[in-house]
Amino acid sequence: MSFEHRDDTGDRFGMWLFLYTEVILFSGLFILYAIALITYPQEYITASNKLNIWFGGANTVVLLTSSLTIALAITAIQRNQIRLCINLCVATIGLAIVFLINKYFEWSHEISLGIYPASETLRDMGPGVTSFFNLYYFTAGLHGLHVLIGATLITVVAVMVAKGKVTSDRYVLLENSALYWHLVDLVWIFLFPLYYLII
Repeated sequence: MSFEHRDDTGDRFGMWLFLYTEVILFSGLFILYAIALITYPQEYITASNKLNIWFGGANTVVLLTSSLTIALAITAIQRNQIRLCINLCVATIGLAIVFLINKYFEWSHEISLGIYPASETLRDMGPGVTSFFNLYYFTAGLHGLHVLIGATLITVVAVMVAKGKVTSDRYVLLENSALYWHLVDLVWIFLFPLYYLII
């Protein structure tokens, strides 16, 4: 039993260490954003107004809900409620898919307006607006990749729960997947106001 405890402790520590590197990555992007915002304050306000706040707001609600479902999945596995745990994992995955579909339609609309990196329309708007959208596409795209990875990870863990490899006695994989997912949500909570709510 003590051997298992040490293994789980190592797994948890390894995940927290990995999440720390992820925080450093996104913190660097936020610092870059802050420098650009100071340099082009009015241009960033202008660019932000071109984003659709309803898309961003809807995705915020979707990710916050998904944080709840994955947290409840951990509670379910702790209580040995296997079917409920699987259903909550599936709900989290479904919400991740909704997020990505929503982002697809949002980006499709923006691209249809000629607003995308290296476009002539964007260059004509000046360096400040160009800087905003370059950072927006890169940061939001990187976040979207994390959403995809997180959903894939939760899918794998859900299958392991169904096969009895993740149980009420040993659920660190689910716990670590949830930690990763919470980071994904936390990053979006920063991205939403930084890009959509500039006044």
